[in-house]
Amino acid sequence: MTTYTNPVLNADWSDPDVVRVGDDFYLTASSFGRAPGLPLLHSRDLVGWRLVGHALQHLEPAAEFGTPRHDCGVWAPSIRHHDDRFWIFWGDPDQGLFQVNAPEIRGPWTRPHLVKAGKGLIDPSPLWDEETGEAYLVHAWAKSRSGVKNRLTGHRMHPDGTGLLDEGKVIVDGDRIPGWFTLEGPKLYRHDGWFWILAPAGGVETGWQGVFRSRGFFGPYEERIVLEQMDTDVNGPHQGGWVRTPSGEDWFLHFQQRGAYGRVVHLQPMRWDPDGWPVLGDDGAPVAEHERPDLPPQPAAAPATDDDFPGGRFGRQWSWTANPQDGWATQHSGDGLRLTCVRSPDVDDLRRLPNVLTQRLPGTPSAVEVELRLHSEEPGARAGLAVLGDAFRWIGLQRGTDGTVHLVHRFAEAGAERERDAAPARLAPEGRVRLRIEIGPGARCRFSYDAGDGPRPSGPVFAATPWRWVGALLGLFALAPVGTGHAGAATFTHFGINSL
Repeated sequence: MTTYTNPVLNADWSDPDVVRVGDDFYLTASSFGRAPGLPLLHSRDLVGWRLVGHALQHLEPAAEFGTPRHDCGVWAPSIRHHDDRFWIFWGDPDQGLFQVNAPEIRGPWTRPHLVKAGKGLIDPSPLWDEETGEAYLVHAWAKSRSGVKNRLTGHRMHPDGTGLLDEGKVIVDGDRIPGWFTLEGPKLYRHDGWFWILAPAGGVETGWQGVFRSRGFFGPYEERIVLEQMDTDVNGPHQGGWVRTPSGEDWFLHFQQRGAYGRVVHLQPMRWDPDGWPVLGDDGAPVAEHERPDLPPQPAAAPATDDDFPGGRFGRQWSWTANPQDGWATQHSGDGLRLTCVRSPDVDDLRRLPNVLTQRLPGTPSAVEVELRLHSEEPGARAGLAVLGDAFRWIGLQRGTDGTVHLVHRFAEAGAERERDAAPARLAPEGRVRLRIEIGPGARCRFSYDAGDGPRPSGPVFAATPWRWVGALLGLFALAPVGTGHAGAATFTHFGINSL
């Protein structure tokens, strides 16, 4: 194919940033409170991407992320390559600015290092200036923690990336630019004798992409809007990273907020006008289809979704909703994910549980299927397949007090403290079932099951909902009420997502 179609990553790869090393492109994204975090994607054509790992295995401090904090944690990372190492900087709005680094993209990655402590410090972007040997860092502010927003603060940074060399200075104040608000997500570059900051404003759903330039790092900066919705259906196109191919082409990867689907990733062509300013997309409007980058043809690629769980291991596409504990998933000699029925006082609210194994909701109409067998003999033990967000719904199996196994289908609205039935329970005498969710336009989900006597629909349609910053997630879980002793397990096999 000679063209590509946006989005190139049609799922919640929030706040993307990209870097090229040789012939390879690498992308990372926000992972918020999930573990592992800081996903690492690889491409050679900027269109097809594969997930190759994560840079952050556990969130720190570990005790604070032992329970879900869905909208907290890892916000808006920047990825760079300097001094033969990969570097990723990110902001935790409750702690400060962190970095990890590694000699290779697959690691080993260092433990998180706190570069600057403080509430509301977000979206850091480093720059090592090859012309002067100086290092710099720019970051934004979260008003919810600091009372400050709509401004960018710049620092001189120690060349080894371990700390900052000054108290910082506001180098761009969005309040002084008519019509600008919620300036954030800066990415810092050096090009053609200028310092460049690519930064979005206007909010995730309705905003635009801005660019700033100055001859000196601390300013003054002049600004332009270089990408906005115009008459397209791509709302709020902004926040991402600029990358140059070996042949000298420039491209910009950014997100679009799509409700329950989260922030999907678009690829925009980028050129320079006669005055030296970048022009993104089709003269500032997002492109839906475009000629592919001038790069060697590659086989079609996309992040993995399907999983047979060989040896009880799950693929890179899965993350827990908090830092994991030993024993949640058991390795064994066959195929299938064997999840322990973890005892919890929160069995009636999946949003509070750390032991939900999740992956991103697909951005196109799809059918999700998985086979489930409940081994646990514990009354009240349950396991299932969920669509998880500020509201959630799940379908699965539960052991009754009389020892029988029932097919159950439950949900909770946003703000509800506990789940309730979405459909009447029915016996599942074999203790096994094939579960299915058809996700249609608008993330409207229809649940069904096959307990051995053919497919049957279950309950009314459910419209998936995001959290504040995170798209809806697909989840697998196994639970048991509070008690003593081991509560048994459940096994999931043949997880797959197919386009509809």
